[in-house]
Amino acid sequence: MATTKTNNSRKRGAAKVVRLSGLDAAAQILVEAGKPLSAGQIVETALAAGLWTTSGKTPAATIYAAMLREIAARGEGSRFRKVGRGLFAVSV
Repeated sequence: MATTKTNNSRKRGAAKVVRLSGLDAAAQILVEAGKPLSAGQIVETALAAGLWTTSGKTPAATIYAAMLREIAARGEGSRFRKVGRGLFAVSV
């Protein structure tokens, strides 16, 4: 006789916590801020708001590098633009 498992860990109607990727969280934070921010400010805001979690030792460097890679790869289609030394804004 076969047995089946059911997953009762999620309750019906319970709010689902949505975790964003680091870049998605950065884009959302920049849109909401309406002004250029540094990678450190973006990470601090994302972690405080619970939008993103990491166990890395240098999350600001990770986000900084990821935003630069997206700008280089997508060019005009990037969600970000670098507006100054260490400052990023949302691309319009």
